[in-house]
Amino acid sequence: MFFDDERSNRLRPQILTELVGEYMNDAERAKLYGLPETTRIRQRAKIVSPENLKIGDHCWIGEGAVLDASGGLEIGEHTSIGLNTLIFTHSSWLANMTLQNHSGSDLIERKPVKIGKGCFIGGLVVIMAGVTIGDFATVQPNSVVAKDVPERALVAGNPARVFQRYDDEYIQAEVDRVRAENERRRKLAAERGDAPSWGAPAGDFTENQG
Repeated sequence: MFFDDERSNRLRPQILTELVGEYMNDAERAKLYGLPETTRIRQRAKIVSPENLKIGDHCWIGEGAVLDASGGLEIGEHTSIGLNTLIFTHSSWLANMTLQNHSGSDLIERKPVKIGKGCFIGGLVVIMAGVTIGDFATVQPNSVVAKDVPERALVAGNPARVFQRYDDEYIQAEVDRVRAENERRRKLAAERGDAPSWGAPAGDFTENQG
């Protein structure tokens, strides 16, 4: 049974889009949602009010993530949103407290969220309405972000707090370390006849160090 009212008819296209999207790969799903062609959005991810979402190139959205853009959501380029992460841009708290949690309540509060470029948002993170996360920030898994995060910071916990700050020298040292290790692994994998792979070949390479 389907209702034929304004709210149902407004929500129906989004429901059908999500249903069709479950049968697509992550790049096809991004195109269906009207996201940049370099976006990858995984299964069961949900975007609320996609017309209010601004997202940069080369972003990744993990399985089961919920992006509430009803209050405005901006995500910078080369940012990843972890699986089952929740981003809120609205709250019904006051509507609940006053027993006015009905559809169309004028006690729903909306505040935009802005996530900068080059950010890594881990899995199972909750980002509350009104938060701004600076460029190149890292949010560790299972964190609750209730206040702004400065750029080039690593935050963790509930509520999330700053544990580390990055600079260009630190990032470059990490880039050099990872690339050297991946090259070592690829070389060893090739010597033992493994199929070529991008990034780091899977497996235990510890015994070959030295």
